[in-house]
Amino acid sequence: MAFRNGSFATFLIVCPTSFFLGIIFSLFPYDYPILWSTTPTPATHFDYFESHLRFLHASPPLIPRILHIVIFLGLAGLVTKLYRPSESNMLFDGASLVLYMCGVTVYIANIVKGLRLVSAGTYGDDLLAATAAAAGAGAGSDAPAEEGQILGREDSLKVLAASNTIMALVLVGVLVLQAGQWYAERKEAQELASFKASSSSSKKEKEKEVKEDAALEKEEKEQQQQQQQGASSATTTGRVTRQASSRKKN
Repeated sequence: MAFRNGSFATFLIVCPTSFFLGIIFSLFPYDYPILWSTTPTPATHFDYFESHLRFLHASPPLIPRILHIVIFLGLAGLVTKLYRPSESNMLFDGASLVLYMCGVTVYIANIVKGLRLVSAGTYGDDLLAATAAAAGAGAGSDAPAEEGQILGREDSLKVLAASNTIMALVLVGVLVLQAGQWYAERKEAQELASFKASSSSSKKEKEKEVKEDAALEKEEKEQQQQQQQGASSATTTGRVTRQASSRKKN
């Protein structure tokens, strides 16, 4: 049987999603001047953003492990809710799984790759030159994997900021779908309860009508029996009176 809203599986979806939104919100002061501000972004802001990203990428191994465990928990919650799914699970949880996997793809393809570039501090033409030099020195196997990278420093940081925004929209979509599923199932439960209440009340009314009809039929039968008994007693009395009068005449 599929898990209903409010279950532990929904908890596993909502909590990791909210956790990731909190992380992205903590990066919003860095992303806003780059993407949304109408004034030109000062060069010092890119320095601050780059330093912050380097600090994040250089965090102890325990931090990314916890992050990946939380990612796995959200995925496990979605897969659990889709085990023997109902129609509601197929619509809402299926779409939530698609959005969640889009967020994971953005994280792997853009954010992880961007953090490695920022930590290396080599962008665009510098990266291509370093790759060519490494290949010329016979270290082709140790060359960086980002040979197709042609973006400069500012563009790479803008891509990272845009990736954070995309992930935020995707995760908000997951929360909206889960809230929509909760609302739909709540309305369905209310309609089912009202239908049961109306059916039970109509059933009680029918039973009451049946009882009233039975009582009326019983009263009619009793009246008929009383009338028959009265008629028979009157007939008997008339016969006795006739017999008595005939005896007096004799």
